[in-house]
Amino acid sequence: MNASETPRPDDRVAVAPIPVSQVGTDRPWRWIAAGAADLRRAAPVSLSYGAIWVVLSLVFSAGLFAAGLFYWLLPAIAGFMFAGPLVAVGTYDISRRLAAGEKPTLGHALGAWRINTMQLALMGMALMIFMIAWLRLAAILFALFFGAQTPNPQELYTALLLTPNGLGMLAVGTAIGAVLSFGAFAISVIAIPMLVDRDVSVLEGIEASVRCVALNFRPMLLWAAILTVFILIGMLTFYIGLILVLPLLGHASWHAYRELAPRP
Repeated sequence: MNASETPRPDDRVAVAPIPVSQVGTDRPWRWIAAGAADLRRAAPVSLSYGAIWVVLSLVFSAGLFAAGLFYWLLPAIAGFMFAGPLVAVGTYDISRRLAAGEKPTLGHALGAWRINTMQLALMGMALMIFMIAWLRLAAILFALFFGAQTPNPQELYTALLLTPNGLGMLAVGTAIGAVLSFGAFAISVIAIPMLVDRDVSVLEGIEASVRCVALNFRPMLLWAAILTVFILIGMLTFYIGLILVLPLLGHASWHAYRELAPRP
């Protein structure tokens, strides 16, 4: 071997990208059906997991009102779109264990973070950037449309729905939030369940997730819309609907990941 052929200590081995599959626009509904099947198979565990997050959401909302920060409630609810994939980590583990023929427990679901703690934490930091950007933009929009004076809760929500300024802020905020939410969706849609299922890095997961969305743009746009509608339904029931919606979407997202990034 010539000296020029001797491997150097700083040489890097190229890592092959994680393969992703192309699917049709009918698949999101199949994922919902598969998620519903998992929910039926592990109903006590899945519904208990959803109920825990509903209780935490109610406590958080009550805390905002108690602290006089009620005007942050709508931006915080919208921010759930960014945190939702991480909240559902326990349901990914439930589906993973069902697929392996194991019996999932609530302890397994609550401890799913320990499977790949560091990488999931890094993923959480990435999504937190989107959430912080959204909250800052929401504060700026509020100041632009309503000024520095904060109305009381009754006046605030009346102004949002029945005045030109309020409707204008909702329209602009919805458009900005949709762009940010889809960005968060693109980097996490298969990355987070992949981090629960495989020994991969957060960068590998994000790269595969973005490539998957680019390859399947129309099906993934439909999938994002379905997730959004279901979550809004859960929110509009004063969070109670999330007891069912959260595990259903979590299980369905697991099946989406398994089809979009099949294991070799």
